[in-house]
Amino acid sequence: GGGAADALPARGELGTRARQAIEAGTVTLLAPFRATGITAAPQDGLLVTGNGQEVAVDEIVVATGFRPDLSFLREVRLGIDPALECATALAPLIDPNIHSCGTVRPHGAAELAHPEPGFYIAGMKSYGRAPTFLLATGHEQVRSIVAALAGDREAAAKVELELPETGVCSAQPTNRKDIRIADTAVKCCAPAKV
Repeated sequence: GGGAADALPARGELGTRARQAIEAGTVTLLAPFRATGITAAPQDGLLVTGNGQEVAVDEIVVATGFRPDLSFLREVRLGIDPALECATALAPLIDPNIHSCGTVRPHGAAELAHPEPGFYIAGMKSYGRAPTFLLATGHEQVRSIVAALAGDREAAAKVELELPETGVCSAQPTNRKDIRIADTAVKCCAPAKV
């Protein structure tokens, strides 16, 4: 999150609290780190091997980025952008070299369609490798796709979505070299009880 500069207050607060936990030593960030093995520690926790070292950890938060696995769709006619691995028509709208989370224009079924009739990929996976996805975008994508599948082309084409123009989609890592998570860090970020 982008702290006070983030137009999404909860995301901004999450980023602020994460940075505070790292700076206080409550959480220690190890980045970049390529894990090659994970085993149970003799006591509690885990031993993570990677980058020529073994690190004892209580918890692991994996923040690796992502690449969609489209292998199960080999028999489906897809139109995939080679760089972003998303629908071809969507790629120029979400390219992280041009856009941030708040500058992606509203889009729906038309931009998410593939050559396979009636086939769409929605939600975070629709963005392929682009990190600019926001949950509200996925809700609008699904609404548009359902309208298209129901034959209501007018409703499918009328995509209404207002996103904050924060330009904040990522955080800069610190230079910490090990990982420790204290109880206070876990409590700050746990889901609220219902």
